[in-house]
Amino acid sequence: MNVWLLIAFILYLAMMVGIGALYSKKNTNSEDYFLGGRSLGGFVAALSAQASDMSGWLLMGLPGAIFLSGISGDGWVALGLLVGTALNWIIVASPLRRYTILAGNSVTLPMFFENRYGDKKKILMTVSSIIIAFFFVVYTASAFAAGGKLFGSVFGIDYTLALSIGAVVILAYTFMGGFKAVCTTDFIQGTLMIVALLAVPIAALAIMNGQGLTVTQGLVDNGVENTGAFTSLFTGTTAASIISGFGWGLGYFGMPHILVRFMAVKDEKEMGKSKVVAISWVTLSLVFACVIGVVGRAFMNFDSIMEAGTERIFIEMIKRIFVEDIHASLIAGIFLCGILAAIMSTADSQLLVSASAIAEDIYKGVIKKDADDKTVLNLSRIAIVVIAVVAYIIALDPDSSVMTLVSDAWAGLGAAFGPLVLMSLFWRRTNLPGAVAGLISGALTVIIWDYIPFVGGATLGSTTGLYSLALGFPISLICIVIVSLATKEPDKDILATFDKVHKKA
Repeated sequence: MNVWLLIAFILYLAMMVGIGALYSKKNTNSEDYFLGGRSLGGFVAALSAQASDMSGWLLMGLPGAIFLSGISGDGWVALGLLVGTALNWIIVASPLRRYTILAGNSVTLPMFFENRYGDKKKILMTVSSIIIAFFFVVYTASAFAAGGKLFGSVFGIDYTLALSIGAVVILAYTFMGGFKAVCTTDFIQGTLMIVALLAVPIAALAIMNGQGLTVTQGLVDNGVENTGAFTSLFTGTTAASIISGFGWGLGYFGMPHILVRFMAVKDEKEMGKSKVVAISWVTLSLVFACVIGVVGRAFMNFDSIMEAGTERIFIEMIKRIFVEDIHASLIAGIFLCGILAAIMSTADSQLLVSASAIAEDIYKGVIKKDADDKTVLNLSRIAIVVIAVVAYIIALDPDSSVMTLVSDAWAGLGAAFGPLVLMSLFWRRTNLPGAVAGLISGALTVIIWDYIPFVGGATLGSTTGLYSLALGFPISLICIVIVSLATKEPDKDILATFDKVHKKA
């Protein structure tokens, strides 16, 4: 085992837990724990949102898919995510922050829906919280699985032990520190991620250049017969694959762990900074993640990567460049921590949002409305542990695909919440029955499409090749419009708040 790699990981993990301990004393109420008192600065909000968004998928799933099949497959996913991120910051961020303040100072997405539609029966809050808990367990499992693969690949330890180490550290600082700790660690992790993404492919290209090897020749040597097709966005694509890939961008409008960052920015001036930083960060990160897949195919031995697993391509590139070629193991450890950062920054946010759905929305919002903050905080921490345990059990399968787990969870959350967030912010006529119809129809479409084997033991998603989000999003949107128009218009107070939000803009 390389001592310098071990030192880098220990120092990094200790720093994350230390941040959690530091902020544990600063959480005096549930708004502090779940939303940081709406005090995030622009840079922290931007990097926290994007780091919590991209997860291990960015540094493992996407480069692995590009390494195996070329740009055309998941290049459309990357393009869709880039457009979706930009639109989310430009269109949704500022109105959502204003609306959540005016709608009863809502600190969670389910609470916003309840206040937005005057839902005294708590239907929206209950349904929203159940959807969040269900899909975020799957999402958190994807992060845990990515962490297990990282530790196992770097240190050659058993997958289950590796999985356990990553899960315990993530659980520790999220449990203690809450939202501020999560955002602070995400800011550090987002910075580390982008440095690793930029440095590794540039170093690989420099080594190849020193050996007199071009990317084209490297691709040919590693089994790519048509290099032009491998690097083209349009090779072998179908309408279903383009719609499915680009459709990933729709998910942004419904991601609670990203939307909550918009709600937490302290003022409009800081929001302007956040938009520029976030869009720049995601552009660079997605482009270079695809570059890693292509350069990695040219730089690394194809058979050895296939044996290790394609989702480990970035890990293996770092080890070869900085341990074997340059002999700078400490730098290798720091960059490998960049992958760990991607994993942790998403898992911690998902655990916190899931806990808020259970403790703040279901328990305090529905079961015991007079619960004090201390009780809610304690229940939140219990919920974090329970959700982490369930996600850990799901991730125990060493063959679990990070890409598949992320895909399923992203679709469920995006289809259920995305259309409703947009209609809540921009369509005055949206009412409570329409909101309920949109939530349920979006979530059920994804569950039916992705989880139920209707066709000879296969799901409709795997049979048709159409991503469930690309189907669930429009179905949810249509249901919101039809049901809202077919039922009574919103009360005057609800319409007045809507007008106030847009007048203030």
